[in-house]
Formats: sequence, C-alpha cells, structure tokens
Amino acid sequence: MTETVRVALGARSYDVRIAAGLIARAGAEIAPLLRRPKVAVLTDETVAALHLDALRAGLAESGISMEALALPPGESTKCWEQLSRAVDWLLAAQVERGDVVVAFGGGVIGDLAGFAAAILRRGVRFVQIPTSLLAQVDSSVGGKTGINAGAGKNLIGAFHQPSLVLADISVLDTLTGREFLSGYGEVVKYGLLGDEAFFSWLEQNGPALARGDTALRAEAVRRSVQMKADIVARDETEQGERALLNLGHTFCHALETATGYSDRLLHGEGVAIGCALAFDVSARLGLCPQEDPGRVRAHLRGMGMKTDLSDIPGDLADSDALIALMAQDKKVVDGQLRFVMARRIGDSFVTGDVPADVVRAALDDARN
Repeated sequence: MTETVRVALGARSYDVRIAAGLIARAGAEIAPLLRRPKVAVLTDETVAALHLDALRAGLAESGISMEALALPPGESTKCWEQLSRAVDWLLAAQVERGDVVVAFGGGVIGDLAGFAAAILRRGVRFVQIPTSLLAQVDSSVGGKTGINAGAGKNLIGAFHQPSLVLADISVLDTLTGREFLSGYGEVVKYGLLGDEAFFSWLEQNGPALARGDTALRAEAVRRSVQMKADIVARDETEQGERALLNLGHTFCHALETATGYSDRLLHGEGVAIGCALAFDVSARLGLCPQEDPGRVRAHLRGMGMKTDLSDIPGDLADSDALIALMAQDKKVVDGQLRFVMARRIGDSFVTGDVPADVVRAALDDARN
C-alpha cells in the first residue's frame, strides 16, 4: 500500500509517496511531470552500484530515458567543487528549464542536486528519490538545499521545493546498521520536538523497526514526514515554527564541522548527540523535568546509538571552540545564538536565552 503525504504550499504543493517498490514504478510516478521523456539523474557511486540499474529499468517501463552522474559518497561531497561538477554536467546534458533533475541518493545528494537544480537556468524542477532513512524522513522534504562551507554546515544554499518525493522503503534494507541508525536519529527528533506519543511508540517499536519490520518502517517514515510537512506548510522559510525542526542541530552542526564532515560522525549521529545535549541543557536551566534527559539517552543507547561527545572517536575540539563554531550557525539572529530547548519530551521551543557557561558545562560533562 502506498501512503501519500501532501506538502501544502499552494501552487508549489507536492506529494511524498511512501511504499516499498517505488523505484520499480518510478517512470509511472514521474511521467506526469515531464514535457519530454528523459531525465538527468544525480546520484553517488555507492547508490549507483546498488540501485541505478533498477531506476533505469523503472523509468524505461514508461519509456523514459535517463543520463546519470555519480558523485563520490559522503558529506565532503557537499562542496563548491562537486556542485560545479554537477552543474557543468547538467549543462552539458542540455537540461532545459522545462526538464526534471532527479536526486537519487541520501541527504548529501538530495541537498546538492536540489541546489544545482535551483541555480541551473535560474531554476529547474527536481524530484527527490531518497535512498537513506535520514533523507526519507527529513532532508528530502521541505525544500532546503545547499552545500557546506569551511565556516560551517549548510551555509550556502536556497529554498527550492521538489515536485515529487518517492520514498521507497525497500531500499532501506541495503543500508548498513550504522547508516540506518543515523537516520533514526532524525526520526527520534520528531517525537522529542512535538509528539510524545510518537516517542513512546518508538520506545516500544524501535528495536523491531531497526531489525527490518517493513510495516513499522513505513509508519515511522509516514509519521515523520507528516509532522515535517505540516510544519513546512505553516512556515516554509523558517521564520518561526520551522526552526523547531532544528532540535539538536546547533550542537550537531558544530560537531560535524569540528570533525571535518568525515565518517567520524554521521549527521544523524550528531543529531542524536545534539538532542541529548539539548535536553541536558534544558534540565540544567530548570526548563524540563530532570528525568527527561535520562529517558532520551536510555532510548538512544538502547538502540545502540551515540549519545555523548565521548562516543565520537578521535580528539575533539575543546568546548569553547565548539561554542565558537555554533556562533556561525544559520540560527544566529542579531549576533545571538538561538537554541531549540525543551519543556518536556514532545514540547520544544526556540530561545536565545541560554547562558554560554551552561552550554559549556554540558559539553564538558558529555566528554566523560
């Protein structure tokens, strides 16, 4: 059964389709968007080796041809060099403004391909076919596209909504355990920021979901996407409520920058650590119950996930250096760093009133 979540943005509204086997039906799903039966696909080398032939066959079923460029896998691909390579390739492929670019991969490819589509010929349409759990529940939905800068993560980019998202649950079976749990960090975030019932559901069903239960995976993706779609529809360009989706991300982005966007720390791992830190700081400030940080960490640890700075391999910058990296975050307003804090599990809010010494103490304790 295919679940459909509508992202309601007026003339730019689109559907997120969630089911097993969508890659095999990709041609039928995408054909209504096309003016001519061809697409340009941006992917990475890992996804290409696993799934590109299946996508080609799925498109061919509807008479759609494709050209594809496979970029290197990993967060470091979100850079000027690879963006330039992608745009030059799209131009060489003579992609027109009326054509469709397909982002076929995880969050890195989705962000980069979406940004390439946003700036190509001043904007062409694109379709997201996310192949990781993280991309299916978060980065493929909502139109945030971009690349990283030396100063920080996602500091260069544009809001550019996709025309369609196809979340094929069956491709999650090819993820490594670490990749799946990285995506699970974003799933947990949704429960923590706005839906305690969903967090409780995850406490009950998380282990079976991780072991491969397809129905549970589909439900987790649907609930996550629905929550994000509802928030994006109300606040597309993050003027207010959408900032709640950044729970844990101020810490996460600093840690990703400090580790050089490397395999030392995957994005969802950073989100999990960041969520644990956000609840820790909230409890230190008396904002949320003292037992909530322990409940958050207990679930993450029970799933085999990272929860503290000490879980990151190798040497890490000191706490003052991490705080300095946070000062480059996109959520800084009038020079003041803004955090997503929690009143309790399922109830979060944005504030600039977080003393640096409390953040520093939490970071210091997370090293032990």
